Amino acid sequence: MAESDNYAIISDLHSNLEALTAVFEDIERRKIPVVHCLGDVVGYGPDPEECVDLVREKCASCVRGNHDDALFTGADRFHALAQAAIRFTRDRLRPRLLRGRRNTPRWEWLKELPLRKRQGEVLLVHGSPVDPVSEYVYHEDVYFNADSKLRRIFEHTDLVVFNGHTHLPGVITSEMETFVPNDENDTYHLDAGRKHIVNVGSVGQPRDRDPRACYLEVRGDRVVWHRVPYDFKKTAEKINRIPLLDEILGIRLSKGM
Repeated sequence: MAESDNYAIISDLHSNLEALTAVFEDIERRKIPVVHCLGDVVGYGPDPEECVDLVREKCASCVRGNHDDALFTGADRFHALAQAAIRFTRDRLRPRLLRGRRNTPRWEWLKELPLRKRQGEVLLVHGSPVDPVSEYVYHEDVYFNADSKLRRIFEHTDLVVFNGHTHLPGVITSEMETFVPNDENDTYHLDAGRKHIVNVGSVGQPRDRDPRACYLEVRGDRVVWHRVPYDFKKTAEKINRIPLLDEILGIRLSKGM
């Protein structure tokens, strides 16, 4: 297998340094040579600076997530907890006189994140090929929106699409079949004759009732989800010390929801 056929994809880090560090350590242990990021580097969590720095250092590419975007376009459509987290993050990252040297490169990097990235025959987005930043693609759409939303999405690409945004790992095919990984190292084979949307799951805020960080490894035509335990109690303690971050953001880490 060539190096270009083996890479990791991470998404929805949400300023969770403990989860991100554990995932990068797991990627290094597995000797996966390249890492791509699908955005939402920031938002919700307590360590935006460190997470931005790690992604800039270790990822070959990163696309823009809706929380990254909200730093510059506003968070009016977010719920109250997410809006407060964006205010906290913007205050921490926005360049100022005493923090300009450190924060300006971070701020400019986030501001310039692309909407999408083509990697060979693969499309990398945060949301969907139609709306790469904000559109959610759920497995339930197969049953409730198959004749409209999903068919519209599949009409916009002839590629395998890797996305995040929902924090829920799994696969949807153009034939409206679904696959949900239910075990560590669960593997799915990508059929070259079909279109796929593959959600890589969330590093920093899993929502599939498994608190372990989740990321995806691509091995040629196979994808493997890896789950990585981390010290979510430490992350929650940091959240509790920050007035703008509600304690529920720490509590949900322990529940994977």
